[in-house]
Amino acid sequence: MIVVANNEYGTIEVSREVLAMYIGLAATNCFGVVGMASKTLKDGMASLLGRDSFSRGVEIVEKDEEPQVNVYVIVGYGINISEIAKNVIQRIEYSVKEDLGLKLAGVKLVVQGVRVLD
Repeated sequence: MIVVANNEYGTIEVSREVLAMYIGLAATNCFGVVGMASKTLKDGMASLLGRDSFSRGVEIVEKDEEPQVNVYVIVGYGINISEIAKNVIQRIEYSVKEDLGLKLAGVKLVVQGVRVLD
């Protein structure tokens, strides 16, 4: 469990699975991101995860009492990867802070593959 807030009414806790799903949804809503990728490569190929598996493309590691997030994505061909990465990282940090009130120790974006968009 990751503690989000303490107040006079009690403590709000968010599970790692919920945080990972939330981060996966935030990442896939960014322009240029085709979808989430598996954390491991099979035979040098990244597999695109389905909509029900967003959390499998997110890894959460505790770092100094704050979660460090590693996000694995597949991006669209022909789009500036550094701009996609910057936008995804900003969206994740903003969404988690504004909606959950949680500060992240950092976000690491790993581009596992590039797909041609139809």
